[in-house]
Amino acid sequence: MSEERPAPDTSDEAGEERATDADAWATACAEDLAAEKARRRAEHGPTPGSAAEELRKFVDTVADKLSGLQSPLLGAVAGPAAQQVVRQVVQQAKAAVEPVIERNPEVFDHLAAAGTELLAAYRSAVQAQERRWTTGAADLKDDWPDRPDRGEGTGPGERIDLD
Repeated sequence: MSEERPAPDTSDEAGEERATDADAWATACAEDLAAEKARRRAEHGPTPGSAAEELRKFVDTVADKLSGLQSPLLGAVAGPAAQQVVRQVVQQAKAAVEPVIERNPEVFDHLAAAGTELLAAYRSAVQAQERRWTTGAADLKDDWPDRPDRGEGTGPGERIDLD
């Protein structure tokens, strides 16, 4: 008795069944992704907004802090007048920054991404230099084969080469 596989069903019902399976898979993936996002949000807090939103929050926070400061240097008499001047300056700064944020929110996203890249490059350079400092001068020749071994240790006074 030989085992034969049944011929694949090419009817519309099979096509509908396959589409339903694909939809079920997509739905299950979406549910899993939503659950993972909720878990991470609960664990790490809400995700930060765009760079423009974060700048807006920063400006509001600084404005609130500056407006609430009491200046002991100006004394009790000049205090209320100084506070009024600070409030005016803060309001003017907010009025100047807000239109820029509104017109160019994507610029702040690009600046944030560029800052992240610069930080990563700096961190990489510092880590490489720290590794050379901790492993000794013998490893310097391995990092730069075209440079001769100077025969001296790397000390805190040595210049950091970022090439």
